[in-house]
Amino acid sequence: METVVKLAMVLVSLSFVLKLTGYKLRQLLLMALLCALFVGFSWQFAAEQSKTAIASWLSDRELMQDIAVLMTLDVALQMAYCLMAVNLMNSGPLKRRTILVYKLLRLFPGIMVFLVLFSLLVSCVFAFPGVSFSLISWCMAAAVLVLLPLAVLGVRKLLPEKEIRLELLFLSNALTAALGVIATVNGTTASESVDSVDYPATVAVIGIVLLGAALGFLLYRIKSRKS
Repeated sequence: METVVKLAMVLVSLSFVLKLTGYKLRQLLLMALLCALFVGFSWQFAAEQSKTAIASWLSDRELMQDIAVLMTLDVALQMAYCLMAVNLMNSGPLKRRTILVYKLLRLFPGIMVFLVLFSLLVSCVFAFPGVSFSLISWCMAAAVLVLLPLAVLGVRKLLPEKEIRLELLFLSNALTAALGVIATVNGTTASESVDSVDYPATVAVIGIVLLGAALGFLLYRIKSRKS
C-alpha cells in the first residue's frame, strides 16, 4: 500500500506541474505562494502526526476509499480540462459558457496536491528530529515557493508544444485514477478461489471466441472481394 501511495504522489505532483505550464506568470506565482502558505501554516497539525498514525491510516480501508473518491473527482476535473483545451484549440468560436467553464477548470489547481504537500511536510518533520517544527515548515514553504515556478518553467522549456503537455497531463491523470482503484481494493479478495475447473464453461468460452473469429474472417473476405 505504501508503494502505491508513493507512486500516486509522484503522479499527482507531475500532473500539478504540467497543469501549471498553462498558467501565466502572475497566476503561476500566485499558485506557488498559495502552496507555500499552505505548507507554512500546516506545521502544527503536521507536528501532531506519528508514524503509527500514518500506518493506521494506510491500513484503514474506508479512509482509503474516501481518499480515492477525492482522487477520482480531481482526476475527472483535470481530464475535463484536457478535453476542453483540445476542443478550444481545434474548433471555431465557442459559447461564453463553454469558455467560462474552461477558465474555471484551468484555474482549479487540484485537491490531491495539497495532501501531497502535507505528506512531504510530515516526512520532513520525521527526517529532522530536534529541529523546530515551524522552522522546518517555513523552510519547506520557501523551497516550494522557489522550486515550483522553476520546475514549471523547466517543463515548459523542455516541452514547448502545448499539445504534448496536455497529452502527458491526461495520461498521468489516467494512471492516477488506476492507482486509486488499486489502493481501494489492495488486500481484499473479490471472490473465493475455485479448486476445480468448470470444463463446460471453458469449452463454451472457447467456442464463442472461435465463432467470433470465424465470423470476423468471413466478413473481412466479403468486404475485400467487394472492394
